[in-house]
Amino acid sequence: MSVSAITALTLLVLVSAGFYLGRTRAVASASGKPASLHSLPNYHGYFLAIWTAVPALLVLGLCAVFSGSIQSAVSALPAANILLLAGPPVAALIAGLAGLQIARGRIAQRFRARNHVERFIGLILLLSSVIAILTTVGIVLSLLFESLRFFEAINWQIQDFLFGLQWSPQIAIREDQVGQTGAFGAVPLFAGTAMITVIAMLIAAPVGLFAAIYLSEYAGPATRRTVKPILEILAGIPTVVYGFFALLTVGPAIRAAATFIGVDGAVTQSALSAGLVMGVMIIPFVSSLSDDVINAVPQSLRDGAYAMGATKSETVRQVILPAALPGIVGALLLAVSRAVGETMIVVMAAGQGANLTANPFESVTTITVQIVMLLTGDQEFDSPKTLSAFALGLVLFAFTLALNVIALRVVQKYREKYD
Repeated sequence: MSVSAITALTLLVLVSAGFYLGRTRAVASASGKPASLHSLPNYHGYFLAIWTAVPALLVLGLCAVFSGSIQSAVSALPAANILLLAGPPVAALIAGLAGLQIARGRIAQRFRARNHVERFIGLILLLSSVIAILTTVGIVLSLLFESLRFFEAINWQIQDFLFGLQWSPQIAIREDQVGQTGAFGAVPLFAGTAMITVIAMLIAAPVGLFAAIYLSEYAGPATRRTVKPILEILAGIPTVVYGFFALLTVGPAIRAAATFIGVDGAVTQSALSAGLVMGVMIIPFVSSLSDDVINAVPQSLRDGAYAMGATKSETVRQVILPAALPGIVGALLLAVSRAVGETMIVVMAAGQGANLTANPFESVTTITVQIVMLLTGDQEFDSPKTLSAFALGLVLFAFTLALNVIALRVVQKYREKYD
């Protein structure tokens, strides 16, 4: 067993012992009458467990942060390897025992253990929120700064990036090198992303919403228990499997059908193939969430509509769907975000060529595919080619942010009406 595993197991035993000791000492301080305690005995146990775990984890964290300095400091000492391996765990255990001993002396009948534990939990929740916010800010700032470096490398031709019609991010290494144009017009990527997303949503939105309406309003309990898990299985299939299915089955079928009806230029890897398969993949995102939202509509609204003589279909159209609209919009937004961010299906089913076309039977590419291609392999992050991936990521972030704002507006507008 490794040293880290032994340390984790020892700390777990020590924390458990602290919990048991705190609970036992609290009951003993109340002369065996837990009802006379200010806080429940478990809160006293949690208090000691916290005071045991936190100092030990802090010591381990500090040792991990300053591991390089510690290694250089003890490298000249005898048995340096033993110190490096055993030093941090021993220091953590000593810190945990010290915290346990300090907290143990505070356990008493009127000790407000619950207040301390709840304050600690509130601090953990606050730190979690701060970490989430700082992570988001860090992502945005990294995208922004790297995007500024990209725009500086292309002489601040932002309009060419946003409205240019040619995407060829290959930079010539020599002046006489042929075929390295270095064109960064991202419109073909935006168009390809939009086309595949629209095709996918034309499949997923109606099918998923109608399936949710059927399951929640028309299907019996037995049918619902059978059909809903089957639909949700679609969300668990790996995207590479969808990609193989699109490449080997759907793509050739679409090309054959297009050739049969006389459509020229149809290829196996096409936007239509990727969009259809992606639409099937995201059906569960729409159906499952919409089903939960529709079931959350109060039964009183249905009963009121039936009492006024409305049929089931009229109740669904005029009462249930408007009441569930905020949640349905959220489900559709999640599905759009999933479609925009999909990469594997597009790589295998739609190709990698940045073609500006409105023909769904032709090959296209998306923003996420190009980001993966630009950042795959050994890359130099001083090159405009690599830095363009961050600019594409910034545009994608702005797009999803705009979708979130629009969805929030819709939710706020209709929630006031039906709450």
